[in-house]
Amino acid sequence: MAAAPRSGRLAVVLHLDGVLGPASADYFARGLATARSRGAVVVVLRLDTPGGLDTSMREMIKEIIASPVPVATYVAPGGARAASAGTYILFASHVAAMAPGTNLGAATPIEIGALPGLQPRETPVTPGAKGSPAAPKAEAPQPAVDTVKAKAINDAVAYIRALAELRGRNADWAERAVREAASLGAAAAARENVIDFTARDVAEVLKKTDGRRVIVDGALMTLSTGGLAIEELRPDWRHRLLAVLANPNVALILMMVGIYGLLFEFMNPGSLYPGVIGAISLLVGLYALAILPVNYVGLALVLVGIGLMVAEAYAPSFGVLGIGGVAAFLLGGMILIDTQAPGFALSLPLLASLAAMSLAFSLLVLRLAFVSRRRPVVSGREEMLNGFGRVLDWENGSGHVFTRSERWRAVSDAPLTPGNRVRTLAIDGLTLTVAPDDRDDPL
Repeated sequence: MAAAPRSGRLAVVLHLDGVLGPASADYFARGLATARSRGAVVVVLRLDTPGGLDTSMREMIKEIIASPVPVATYVAPGGARAASAGTYILFASHVAAMAPGTNLGAATPIEIGALPGLQPRETPVTPGAKGSPAAPKAEAPQPAVDTVKAKAINDAVAYIRALAELRGRNADWAERAVREAASLGAAAAARENVIDFTARDVAEVLKKTDGRRVIVDGALMTLSTGGLAIEELRPDWRHRLLAVLANPNVALILMMVGIYGLLFEFMNPGSLYPGVIGAISLLVGLYALAILPVNYVGLALVLVGIGLMVAEAYAPSFGVLGIGGVAAFLLGGMILIDTQAPGFALSLPLLASLAAMSLAFSLLVLRLAFVSRRRPVVSGREEMLNGFGRVLDWENGSGHVFTRSERWRAVSDAPLTPGNRVRTLAIDGLTLTVAPDDRDDPL
């Protein structure tokens, strides 16, 4: 802790650990708002991240640049890192510090590694071709720069250089961190003017920050951080809930539970529980997908796949609908999340398990339908056909029989006497057509 505070002055400490996503951006924005409302002198962001979503990173950087309260980003504890998106946040901060044994860098946009066709394409050079200089003999083919890769790289370079120049840090190394995925340890980063200093703890960060001149909200300010009280704002239940919901695997499971819950409710109206749970799960799952970078073609394929697998249960197609549904579901799941950022990829085993469970459900419903079709009818007019009874009275080809615990009028071409066992052949209104049955087993 820092020394005793002077005049109630305060330093607010925020903690961001793990992958940066929508929950991180929300927590950071709320933390800055709380710091402003409490009149904090400085906000210390204690950071340890492997990277995250570009959209969430840019939201956090906008908050830092527009904040009237200076932000000191501190990579800690020892062994922590500010990789990828964390490097951009470090460069954007008014003060950048690292604990011994930490590192930063590797800021190349990670989506580039997943784009198709990124291997250098060889462009043959034709010596003496019109409009081109003569090439030396045996010159190696020159690689053509992939346009999509170049655009992403150049955009990231321009962004990180602008942040470095804004804070007076080493813009050339920042560019290397993007183009070459360069990384540095804490001590080397301080020597290279990538960060401002190294510190063992938050108290030392505040001590070394005291007296520094930084640009805050467009104005030059001299920081006075000596003797501040330190108040830590830990992530609350809202942040933890958003962090769980922002997991695409959880979002997909919730959506599946919602769809099948509503399906069961429609199949059994009035059961209530499946409908209520399904509606809540579906809405929460859709909300989770709304805060994630979703590929809507992937989402459409997932929904089509589920629909086809459900349709297999109601319109048997000998597996065509079911297999097509599984293929659409797996393909849609693989492209559902439009990023390759760490922590936001859908689990292939989970996708395969959900597809297998859905297909198994369809096959189970189909099997139950076939089994029920083969079972004998147990109610209605059809159930009385081939049923047995006893003659109660008979005269001139007609009389009454007792069958299925009821007294019916009956006719027959065969002569019958009271007590004879008969079998029902047909029903015409309220009259049965019967024939004698010679078996002696009791009815």
